[in-house]
Amino acid sequence: MSWCRTTFRKSTRSTLATALGAASIFIFILRAALTSAVIVAPLPAVADPFSFSTGDPDGRIATLSRPSGPGLIETETADDFILSHPTSITQATFTGLIPLGVSLLSITNVEIEFYHVFPTDSVNPPSGNVPTRTNSPADVEIAAATRNAAAGSLTFSASVLNPSFMVANTVVNGIHAVPNQFTGGEGPATGQEVRITATFLTAVTLLADHYFFRPEVSLSSGNFLWLSAAGPPDFTGDLQTWIRTDGAGGLSPDWSRIGTDITHQGPFNASFSLTGDVSAVPLPAALPLFVSGLVGLVLLGWRRKRKAKVAG
Repeated sequence: MSWCRTTFRKSTRSTLATALGAASIFIFILRAALTSAVIVAPLPAVADPFSFSTGDPDGRIATLSRPSGPGLIETETADDFILSHPTSITQATFTGLIPLGVSLLSITNVEIEFYHVFPTDSVNPPSGNVPTRTNSPADVEIAAATRNAAAGSLTFSASVLNPSFMVANTVVNGIHAVPNQFTGGEGPATGQEVRITATFLTAVTLLADHYFFRPEVSLSSGNFLWLSAAGPPDFTGDLQTWIRTDGAGGLSPDWSRIGTDITHQGPFNASFSLTGDVSAVPLPAALPLFVSGLVGLVLLGWRRKRKAKVAG
């Protein structure tokens, strides 16, 4: 009887110790999980500011960028930039010329488009109408990224930086298919240097990639000519500015290199900047796996310690 009582007491103590040990382990794991939650929960998604700029105008050239109108063919000028991370672009600025004596109120609309680099978004093979399509903008724009003041998707403001700014050359009408692509440009011009700021009411979100930026300005009197900036190269992978006409007899879907094909002055950049945020980066997906692994290691250590005690 005494033996039974002794055995029962030992068994009870062993069971109690096991239960207490398991409870301790459970409490430890619970505390670890709660600590992880406290540490992790306050951490916000990461969104770093983004900015890009080609710099101020250098006075080398100004090129037409306008929509179609009565008796006018649409003419688009585009310059490139690179995103190394998914990015939400909220604002763009660009600098150009408007005619002397024309009020800023003559700017009636601003439209912004973004393009991939050819051959993305391009279904047409090279047509032979331009010397090359290598490194040109795509055939068509990224539709979801288009912002237009007339459509209510952007607001814009303009300011005069210089009431009389001269450029050494211009490209307005001389945009032709091969073999007549070279014109040398249409000579110098003087106008008001104007900076336009476009704010996107819905941010333009783009993945990491190489893109072209294309602004277009409507004037009630005269044309908007986008001013050149230094380079390229201004950054690694920097491409030159391209231009095309779009409509009956136009180059579209092709593009022509302003400095290489049309003027033979060498490549140009265009003066513009972009700002926004690198898209929010969520907490690492591996974090739950890390916590699970930590719990597993704790349990494995506890089991090994328990076996060692039993064997001893």
